[in-house]
Amino acid sequence: MIKFFRHIRQRLIGENRFSKYLLYAIGEIILVVIGILIALQINNWNEERKDNTFEKEVLSQIQENLVQDRKNLLDIKIWHQRAFDASEKLVNDSIRNNNLDSLPYWLGEVVHFSRFQSLTNSYEVLKSAGLQIVKDKELRKNLGVYYDDKVNHINKALGDIEYAFNNQWLPLMEAHATNFEFKKILEVGDMKRFFSETDAWRLLMLNRDNIGASIGNLEDTIDSIDRVLSLMPKNLKNPE
Repeated sequence: MIKFFRHIRQRLIGENRFSKYLLYAIGEIILVVIGILIALQINNWNEERKDNTFEKEVLSQIQENLVQDRKNLLDIKIWHQRAFDASEKLVNDSIRNNNLDSLPYWLGEVVHFSRFQSLTNSYEVLKSAGLQIVKDKELRKNLGVYYDDKVNHINKALGDIEYAFNNQWLPLMEAHATNFEFKKILEVGDMKRFFSETDAWRLLMLNRDNIGASIGNLEDTIDSIDRVLSLMPKNLKNPE
């Protein structure tokens, strides 16, 4: 094809037909420009197709991670609600004194902690590639709200409860507990004395407030996940 155009160009020059050669040269330039534009457009289409494929794949993975995060948070919330309800009974003198057989089980529900590890690998991959790959601005914003804000807040709330377990409850248990099974039972030698002569009642009050606040944080974090999931494209693979 190049030899063909070169032959025409040489023939026009040889015949001294400058005006026709000029038109031909302009036409050749236009063809080259059109070819470049077509090549650029094809390249843009290919890049857009790659971006669309990547967006769909990474959002599908994030969606699966969020579903698992939500399940884990709901499990933690169930335990925290049980701990809060047990705390309410234990700080009530009348209920506590009339249910001595239940006290070790209520204490077992209260004196515990939970940890949450969000599945962030897919989100980190997305951040490395550039969040702008997610075309939906509202989805992009809410992904950041959950992973960069809510996850930190819930871990801080859960960390406060773990701190109380290690630094307040554990020393008390070492001095008074006769039996302890995590999240099941906490027995002490003399339950009435345990509540009247130790810091147990005060710790229960503080623990109740911390757990109540953490339940609010858990609900807020789960709501954040629900917002993100509601904004996910509908053509993604549905997680099991």
